[in-house]
Amino acid sequence: MKLYLLLIGAEIPGRVVEQHDYFFGIAESLPALIPDVKAFWPEAGASLHIDGWREVRKVGDYAVRVVGKNDQDYIANRQLFFLNLGGYTSGKLEEQHYTVLAVQENRLKAIQAAKSSLFFKTNSLKGTATAHIDEKYGVDIDSVHHIEDLLSPELKARYRIVFDEGTGLPEDKIHLGYFKLDKIK
Repeated sequence: MKLYLLLIGAEIPGRVVEQHDYFFGIAESLPALIPDVKAFWPEAGASLHIDGWREVRKVGDYAVRVVGKNDQDYIANRQLFFLNLGGYTSGKLEEQHYTVLAVQENRLKAIQAAKSSLFFKTNSLKGTATAHIDEKYGVDIDSVHHIEDLLSPELKARYRIVFDEGTGLPEDKIHLGYFKLDKIK
């Protein structure tokens, strides 16, 4: 089984621009995730699509694996976190976003890792708008997501995400484009 991170989009009636969200799922393949993606955002209807995806195999210096719930062969005391950073650039009427995956011991360390990113350091307007972890006006521990908390109850009951030493692994490939759900095979 594999862990996937998907950027999904949809044209929602009454909205001016396409809406987006992130989806985490576990499956044998990308096509096997489609029913779960549709269940995650049912109000998106037929406009729901994937704008990008990644099989999460490496984060930082760690290899990421999906194992059965009772498997004990892994690096202990680590968790996978997802952070959605938001910031501003002078002269642009939009909020810039940058997502971070971090393998850390706890949420506080994940936030500290995100604060060291170039995005966090450079997407602030002095005195008016600082870079932040989304939905907050400053960095706040409550706005960080532990990936296992984002999985469906069925997946959490069957699987867990574990880590091994992964410094020699290549970076994950990110697939970008407009992928209609009914065309993913």
